[in-house]
Amino acid sequence: MTSTQAQTLNLPAGPDTPYDLNTTDESFPKVADYIAEYGDFCLIKPVTRANNTILINDPDAVKAILVKNHENYKKGPGFERVKMLLGNGIIVSDGAFWRKQRRMIQPAFSRKCIDGLAQKMQKANQDWLAKWQEKADNNELINLTADMSELSLEIILRCLFSDDLDKLTQQEGQNPFDVLTQDLARDIQFVMKFRALQSLVQQLINERRESSKRYDDFLEAFMQAVDKDSGEGMSDKEIIDEVMTMIIAGHETGATTLNWAWYLLALHPEEEKKLHDEVDSNVAGDIPTFAEVATLQFTQQVLEETLRLYPPVWLYSRTAIADDTIGGYNIPAGTNIFFAPYFIHRHPQHWDKPEEFNPDHFLPDEVKKRHKFAFIPFSAGPRRCIGDYFSIVEMQIHLGTMAQQFKLELAEQEAVEIDPQVNLRSKTNIMMKLTRR
Repeated sequence: MTSTQAQTLNLPAGPDTPYDLNTTDESFPKVADYIAEYGDFCLIKPVTRANNTILINDPDAVKAILVKNHENYKKGPGFERVKMLLGNGIIVSDGAFWRKQRRMIQPAFSRKCIDGLAQKMQKANQDWLAKWQEKADNNELINLTADMSELSLEIILRCLFSDDLDKLTQQEGQNPFDVLTQDLARDIQFVMKFRALQSLVQQLINERRESSKRYDDFLEAFMQAVDKDSGEGMSDKEIIDEVMTMIIAGHETGATTLNWAWYLLALHPEEEKKLHDEVDSNVAGDIPTFAEVATLQFTQQVLEETLRLYPPVWLYSRTAIADDTIGGYNIPAGTNIFFAPYFIHRHPQHWDKPEEFNPDHFLPDEVKKRHKFAFIPFSAGPRRCIGDYFSIVEMQIHLGTMAQQFKLELAEQEAVEIDPQVNLRSKTNIMMKLTRR
């Protein structure tokens, strides 16, 4: 682009000082400052990247980029780090390959399949219920953050591998995937440890191919998936990449959201009571059935409001393939686009009292009135997270189980700070006191 062409472009205002946005605690306050000073569109000059960044905080622009003209936008900066961890799974892949993989994987996330997997979610929560009952009876505090991480990991691994997980645990002397809960850093050392686990997934694939036994889990679904155009299945590498993607995405979403949900409920006892009343009225046994999950409307509102205030991925990016115009501004080819769901979810034009925890934000009538793209915890459009329904069901089963039995209170009254890395975790572990109801 020549300097003359650049001068004729209509670009947003922005800071003079260059900066490269990333999912780091340094970038988080920068994004807040940029939005406060420049509004919904902010041009940021690069430090090391080849092209400018435009930070977008406008739901109409989100719709234009993620839905209306989504084919003009590929994965942007930051996904290189994720690709190192996950390979070429559907979170990071693009183009025709991504479309093929998405089509092949989609049936595994149908309502019917999630109904089958719900039994694994229920079993994991049944085991955890016994642990919490013992803690409550002994007047012991629980490390909520660690518990939600371990429970969420157990659920996603059972939904992927069924009882093959027990085989791996016995073989390795411990659950080999515990690295996700024991090593919280997401640095190159963690990447190497996690990537080394691919050999265990390959082992399971090989063993299953030699066996006539069939499983009701994601690994089985991926192995049996066939592309409708070519008639071919996935290669082993493609299966492994999708499995590793599921482990990370499935674990982090459930763990972080449930951690924040219990924290928010403890701060708002009136909302916690509404949750107790709903599960008492709608859940017949100790654990919600899949059918009962559909009746837990307020429980879902709690989770959605938690996802609004603490979206698991607080910042993500796209890169323009060809020139575009969004919101009256020119988007030259190569421009990096960043969205920050954390701030879009707090946009004062779209949310009443946006900083407050209020599950009524998600009453059906309120949802109808609001801009659809003012709430994007799972992204939007064709690239919307494939596991969003799975995740909500998993979390409803957990809240519906534990809210019947316990009241959770914060052991410490200090405000919990966020840790805005790739996932929006709490900076410190949240300790809770359990009281049997």
